[in-house]
Amino acid sequence: MPELAGRVADAFESLVREHEERWLAPNAVRSYESRGRDLPEDECRLRTPFQRDRDRIVHAKAFRRLRLKTQVFVDPEGDHFRTRLTHTLETTGIARGVGRALRLNEDLVEAIGLGHDLGHPPFGHAGEQALDEVVRERGGPGFRHNEHSLRVVERLERDGRGLNLTREVRDGILKHTGAVEPETLEGKIVRIVDRVAYINHDIDDAIRAGLLDAGDLPPQELALLGETGSRRIDTLVHDLVETSAQAGDIVQSDEIGGAMLALRAFMFERVYLGPQSAEEHARIRATVRRIFEHLVDERGDELEEATDYLAGMTDRFALTFAAELGDR
Repeated sequence: MPELAGRVADAFESLVREHEERWLAPNAVRSYESRGRDLPEDECRLRTPFQRDRDRIVHAKAFRRLRLKTQVFVDPEGDHFRTRLTHTLETTGIARGVGRALRLNEDLVEAIGLGHDLGHPPFGHAGEQALDEVVRERGGPGFRHNEHSLRVVERLERDGRGLNLTREVRDGILKHTGAVEPETLEGKIVRIVDRVAYINHDIDDAIRAGLLDAGDLPPQELALLGETGSRRIDTLVHDLVETSAQAGDIVQSDEIGGAMLALRAFMFERVYLGPQSAEEHARIRATVRRIFEHLVDERGDELEEATDYLAGMTDRFALTFAAELGDR
């Protein structure tokens, strides 16, 4: 019945406001008190602004491409290795749980989590490093996936119109890594949980791939965090929630946070940039360089145009593209 649907829509915003005032912590972002969008638009009567942002991200082409972008291993043999999409979903799920426990805005957390890696290039950490290198060699500013994620949602999606997301979501996407922290507590959750998720699931994948043995993991950190990935995530999440609740900010305890960073350093040394990956990383650098040189020197693309095109490639597309170029 149309009149019934109208009654639901008419009451939706006021009910959300009432619920948030009862439930959300005082320092949580209220859904209808967002700092808004760059381009004014009529609001949806059955979704909050942050719910709309979440939906726009999920329907974006860049989001769909994440399923064919590497988390750590390029085109691995086996169905259970993570991709950039599964990393995004794992990060978002954990982050939303933290947000709920702290009575923060879950929809804002979810939108930031789903959008944080939209600008990641193919081939994971090694691909980002290779693209940064070739862009700098040409006099460009380098490449950072968080900055490019913001460019994707502001400039590249919808044929250059962008997604017109709220400022809070864009801030969280840009600042999920780097020197500057997000302006909202919800954004700060994603910033920390991103590391919680990728450190632990990358350990799982590295063991599955034979790059690590469970016995290689640093014993002191395992004693603090746990022997299994699920146990470590549980420890990290509980520490994050309890420490943040006491501090009134999103923070980890020195002991647990320090153990996580030590485990992250171990992964960079042994897996992400480790000697066992040297041959694979050399192949990635050669592939990225060949494609970039073709786009700029042979096709005549501007630096920014070439960067946008290459960063948007999936792993398989990039490998096929480079193979078709050959040595010409």
